[in-house]
Amino acid sequence: MGRLPLRRVLGAAGLIGAVPAAVLLALTLAGALAPGPGLLGLLACLLGALLVATLWIHNLARLAEALRRAAAEDGRLVPPSGTPLLPAVEEIAEGVSRLARTLAEQGALVGRLRRADEAIVESLPDPLLVLSPERVPLRANAAARALFGGEGTGARGGPGGGDVAALLRHPALAAAVDRALADRRPQTADLALPVPVAREIAAQVIPMEPALADGGRIVIVLSDRTRERAVERMRADFVANASHELRTPLASLIGFIETLRGPAEDDRAARTRFLGIMAEQSERMRRLIDDLLGLSRIELTEHQPPTGQAHLAAIARAELAALEPLLQARRVTVLPALEEAALAVPADAEQLAQVVRNLLENAVRHGREGGEVRLRVGLGEGAGRRSEGRVAGVVLEVADDGPGIPKEHIPRLTERFYRVDKGRSRSAGGTGLGLAIVKHIVNRHRGQLTIESEEGAGASFRVWLPGVAEERPQAAA
Repeated sequence: MGRLPLRRVLGAAGLIGAVPAAVLLALTLAGALAPGPGLLGLLACLLGALLVATLWIHNLARLAEALRRAAAEDGRLVPPSGTPLLPAVEEIAEGVSRLARTLAEQGALVGRLRRADEAIVESLPDPLLVLSPERVPLRANAAARALFGGEGTGARGGPGGGDVAALLRHPALAAAVDRALADRRPQTADLALPVPVAREIAAQVIPMEPALADGGRIVIVLSDRTRERAVERMRADFVANASHELRTPLASLIGFIETLRGPAEDDRAARTRFLGIMAEQSERMRRLIDDLLGLSRIELTEHQPPTGQAHLAAIARAELAALEPLLQARRVTVLPALEEAALAVPADAEQLAQVVRNLLENAVRHGREGGEVRLRVGLGEGAGRRSEGRVAGVVLEVADDGPGIPKEHIPRLTERFYRVDKGRSRSAGGTGLGLAIVKHIVNRHRGQLTIESEEGAGASFRVWLPGVAEERPQAAA
């Protein structure tokens, strides 16, 4: 603490000693007091007033310094040390100290309540965003950061940039925010987000009046309806697709059964031939039902990224061995080029095995009989999120030397039950669901499926997946 201001000390001394000094001066001038004693009394009065003023100002300055320190630090008032305070100033200091303790306790309570509120918001299962009046994201809870790939930590962490920006630009949500700000009432909107994977989201937009402490004016609560809407669609699709695809083999079975009960009842050769055809049709129905159920399961979890990892080379080797009977029957030679370090992360190994199996079966069944199939597993680049550009990953490529695919059919190859040559596909044993299953599995892994083909020059199916090159321990010399 520096020197006391002289002007402030003199002003306080004047206020304290003005009245008694004026009385002494008046008595002296009136002759009631002798000039000598009167002047001495006046001087003593002024000196006493100056001393009291100095002590008061010093006490108050020390108290002010203690208050400044308390305000700049943690709010706790430390009583001034050194010269004892005047009783009145000490009472003021004690009162301020009690007030500071009360404020500190209330501040601690407010802090605990705020942290509890943030913990509740953070643990909500539905994604929640807080926006400024300019619609800039201020806060996002854990569910929102998981949905949009954000890296923030805590309830004040921010969501990922590209995906949440696309969400906020969605016309339906932007209109709901406009209505909420204009009407000052909650609004709802249904959103369909096509990237990074198709989602259907119900949004509730809540205007905050007054604004939140961080300036937030809009709270958006999102509810992912993808799964339940997918279930509704799959129920309808399953009935339609199953009835359509099962009608032919079922009609064949019924026809053969009626024939065996009637004209061919005693014809051993016809019975043997018909039973063989019935077995083939039954197997076709089994494969079709298995693929339909498998596709339904994959679609249910398509919006949930996998959490494991998969060694693509080992998976490809195992699936290749399992296809040996089909390879021999079609006299097809597979030329593998497998890079052992290719590790898909994150990945579902069982689903990726189905991708390898479907692509290999597709190449063997629809390629040239007695031909060759090239199978490659390795490292390669693919397109990540829009903000990431080209990113490293792993690549699975299956190419055949068959008749190829006309270009107009390529965009529709991954549709359910789509066949370039319906008769040939059925005779080859396909269900029309293999590439649809591949597409949905690749989507779940946030990967890419690329199909290239020219008529007469075979077809190539390339799958890119997020992944790394696994570090393998070197063998001892």
